[in-house]
Amino acid sequence: MVEFMKKAMDWVLEKEADAAKNCHASPEEIEKQIKSLEEKREKLRKKFQDEDAEFGHILDKLHFIKAESLKCHSDKS
Repeated sequence: MVEFMKKAMDWVLEKEADAAKNCHASPEEIEKQIKSLEEKREKLRKKFQDEDAEFGHILDKLHFIKAESLKCHSDKS
């Protein structure tokens, strides 16, 4: 499904490019599309960074817990 959406978007962008070459595309409308996409991209980046930080926090805790657990198991040997 992702590949289909990528191909569909590429097709739409080709049509937009053709329209621009033939002076049928409004620069203002294209600028609105650019700004909208940049905003969405920034939101996704922020969301990724927040989620990545949370994963890092959880992993740090798990590594600490594992180290504590290893101390107990190495003491019993």
